[in-house]
Amino acid sequence: MMETPSLVDQYCHGVLRTELGLGTFEAHLGRTGGPPAPGTTFFDTRTGFAVRRWCPPLLGLEPHCPPARYLARRRELGVMEAGRRLLTGSGVSTYLVDTGLPDDLTGPAELAAAGAASAREIVRVELLAQHVADTSGTVDALLANLAEAVHDTAASDTVAFSSVTGVRTGLALTPDPPGPGEVRGAAGRWLARRQAGGALDDPVLLRHLLWSAVASGLPLQLHARGGDPAPLADFAAATAGLGTDLVLLGTHPHHRAAAELAGVHSHVYADVGPSTAAELARMLDVAPFGKLLFSSGARALPELHVIGVRGFHEALWRVLDGWSVDGVCSRGDAERVARMLAAENARRVYGLE
Repeated sequence: MMETPSLVDQYCHGVLRTELGLGTFEAHLGRTGGPPAPGTTFFDTRTGFAVRRWCPPLLGLEPHCPPARYLARRRELGVMEAGRRLLTGSGVSTYLVDTGLPDDLTGPAELAAAGAASAREIVRVELLAQHVADTSGTVDALLANLAEAVHDTAASDTVAFSSVTGVRTGLALTPDPPGPGEVRGAAGRWLARRQAGGALDDPVLLRHLLWSAVASGLPLQLHARGGDPAPLADFAAATAGLGTDLVLLGTHPHHRAAAELAGVHSHVYADVGPSTAAELARMLDVAPFGKLLFSSGARALPELHVIGVRGFHEALWRVLDGWSVDGVCSRGDAERVARMLAAENARRVYGLE
């Protein structure tokens, strides 16, 4: 197997600061965030098997040790030391951290310190708007403060904006910004709901935020998961030539669609993780290699950072080693492409040099 390159994790979250029992740990292994069905365990999943394969050696245990033994060792070391060993063992040199989750997770600086790496922040536009609304008493103040917040964020150490709700609503991706009257009306309606704790879900105001983020010049990460892909394609076409890169974050079965858009538009990039070797090969079939970026997407558990990296390495080398052996490319080219996906593309897109 070829040498593993250093990694820029271009989309991830922090980790929990608290000790975890079996039930809480398992809840974070599952996709639903809840407990497993009676008589079952989330350790009996591909994620659970990956944790048992890759993480025990980093804590001084044998691979595939029983879950109870692994968690006992985790508690013996303590949450800080266990997290440090796991994160430093992942091989990530730079974390780009989305801080827009409600969980009490470590921020970029804490994650960087634990992982002996560097870290930069990704700001979620929905959360930014909610913070601004809580300190704005009028529509005029809300819109002025939103504009200032977007500008100040772009001028700070932040590397990108991101949006989840804007993609899932679909309507927020209408390929043109809303007019001033539409924006004022939407801001007034949401400000009234926000006083009762209402989340930002108005498609007009979300459109306004997305186009404000595009105007900032920072890369904009869009969660391309579920729903009709047509609005995302329209938005990609509408933002071409404006000088802002779009990075599409997807999971199965949306990897290929994101890669296809990256192949069509010069300003669109696609995330490759977590993906299987077959999914990665399909992405490499339709997108230039300089348009694909690694991420773990990990949150809450440092173990998920570890297995995100290991899964990417396995998929990457299964594909590229196969190409090299089959004569599709030279070994040197395979290693060069690996470095591009692992770190170099992210460093270029996010200006990390």
